[in-house]
Amino acid sequence: MVGATGRNAGAVLPELRKRGVAVRALVRSEEKAGIARRRGADSTVIADLSDPAGLRAGLAGVDGVFHVGPAFAPREAEWGVRMVEAAKSAGAGKFVFSGVIHPAISAMVNHAAKQPVEEALYGSGMDFTVLQPAMFMQNLSVLWPDVLATGKLAMPYSVSVKTCWVDYRDVAEVAALAFTDDRLSHGTFELCSPGMVDRVQLAAMIGEELGQTIDAERIPLAEWASRLPEGYLRDGLTRMMAHYDEHGFPGGNALVLRAILGREPRSLRDYFHELATQRAE
Repeated sequence: MVGATGRNAGAVLPELRKRGVAVRALVRSEEKAGIARRRGADSTVIADLSDPAGLRAGLAGVDGVFHVGPAFAPREAEWGVRMVEAAKSAGAGKFVFSGVIHPAISAMVNHAAKQPVEEALYGSGMDFTVLQPAMFMQNLSVLWPDVLATGKLAMPYSVSVKTCWVDYRDVAEVAALAFTDDRLSHGTFELCSPGMVDRVQLAAMIGEELGQTIDAERIPLAEWASRLPEGYLRDGLTRMMAHYDEHGFPGGNALVLRAILGREPRSLRDYFHELATQRAE
């Protein structure tokens, strides 16, 4: 498993363990190995996605691979393809890839980087499941302290464009099911919570949960970008936000996620209620 210690992908680990799947976490340091074991990994291996020999050794004897790429890494696509090749070479029968919805949007580098990985996977001969999640609700938790402090939900794109979202815990459940449920074999699945919302609506939902007025605000993109270190990450995020500003982030069809989970996906209102309740506690 790649991402066992990650803020989002780390949610996959307990879902796998809940279903009796033994997990070997691929990590980059002893410190991360300790975190993975505390989170429930049965074993760990220290290797780097840029090291083919290390990957081959780390994957020896595994039955399947869960992979999520390091977003906005310059070599994300290369490393993802390398992981597919290493998994095939190791004899892994199953490969679950957590990518992104609409990987064909080439204007966003973090989307375009997923497409070569999908292509490699489809030609690998392995049993694959490709997950294409919408925006992660968990990313909103990063903004939560500022929302509480300022009463504003501020992002560097238009407040009126509509976006689609998903709770990554639902994605994690689907990822774990992919290893234990043949229904998801050889499938590519868009995963969304129902509907699309603009930031005015997001702010209103948060305000209702907090019992106060929350304003939707747009930060000038150049000002926002200036807070980031120069380089590939800043450039990639700037392109992404500029794309959102013009097009929003379409999606929001929950049919697939609802069918896989056998229940309603978690909603934005559910997520904001959870954050507000944690604050009250």
